Amino acid sequence: MPDRKVEFIHEGGKRTHAVVPIELWNRVVAAAEDAADIEAYDEAKRAIASGESELVPFETMQRIWNGGEHPVRVWREHRGMTQSALAQAAGVAQATVAQIEGGRRCGSVAVLGRIARALGVDLDDVAPLPGDGPAGSGRPAPRSDQ
Repeated sequence: MPDRKVEFIHEGGKRTHAVVPIELWNRVVAAAEDAADIEAYDEAKRAIASGESELVPFETMQRIWNGGEHPVRVWREHRGMTQSALAQAAGVAQATVAQIEGGRRCGSVAVLGRIARALGVDLDDVAPLPGDGPAGSGRPAPRSDQ
């Protein structure tokens, strides 16, 4: 830092603060942000390698975000499961899975929770947002006990 002047503030004979030129401060802040990004990236890679997390293709998520398909169907197909295989793994009838995917049935929290566990996702990954209807269509969700 040949032409950068750093001034120090002393208290009790010790340096307690440094006053630096703004361009140096901005470089320090940018370097700290870069280090945090690298740490987050490394943690994400570790979580993926250990199986704690997974990469999901953009196209898969887009099917849910665009609201045209029920999240249960999208996750089931992403996992390569049939409705029957999912129903068996979740302990529900295949007709229940078909009705939930088709928007003819909401699915209780308990049923959606079992489906989510069978798919290896969180409950909020398979439950449409309030007001989105069963398939994210903007239609109100039908009432159902199951």
